[in-house]
Amino acid sequence: MTFRNGLDSLLRPQDSVLVLIDHQPAQLANLNSHDPHIVVNNATGLAKAAKIFGVPTILTSVIADRGGLIFPQITSVFPGQEVIDRTTVNTWEDPNVVDAVRATGRKQLIIAGLWTEVCVAMPVIQAAGEGWDVTAVTDASGGMSVESHQVAIQRMIRAGANMMTWFAVLAEWQRDWARTEHVAELSELFMEHAAGSGIAFFWEQQLLNTPVPRTAA
Repeated sequence: MTFRNGLDSLLRPQDSVLVLIDHQPAQLANLNSHDPHIVVNNATGLAKAAKIFGVPTILTSVIADRGGLIFPQITSVFPGQEVIDRTTVNTWEDPNVVDAVRATGRKQLIIAGLWTEVCVAMPVIQAAGEGWDVTAVTDASGGMSVESHQVAIQRMIRAGANMMTWFAVLAEWQRDWARTEHVAELSELFMEHAAGSGIAFFWEQQLLNTPVPRTAA
């Protein structure tokens, strides 16, 4: 196995391209590895983070007229952007998707989708074999069961892919809080999608803006 380590192995926004696959009602209806609300939240948070950092994002669905449109929480992040609708189960066998990724000129390929064992694992394994630096975002994805999700992760790791969660992706893109360009936007993202951390941040802002009561003279 080739180990992924060293500074160059960390994600960089200028080298990243995100592909979001089949976040559609038909897949969500049989999502059993996670709470569906969490996957929708995490996929949306990932999409918003990509937009904040200027990471090109490819949206793709499979037979949308039967399986439903991509969740509006995601498409609303990229208003007017075309969703590539496929017939192929394996996204990486659709030339429209692959050409869109290649057109970005980036080699750090980040993938999330439904379901992990099918629509994520297939393109991850194929792209990794073709030399792409592939990361699967496990908590913005989900499977038909806990077992199928976990087995898919094992398969992808054995194929040489990297596994991360959505907030870890964001953290690697930011890397240094001295980079203040996106701090305000990230603060909003935390409050909307980072659960307890986001609420704690909101509370902290409240406390910082609350005058300290004067003691009685």
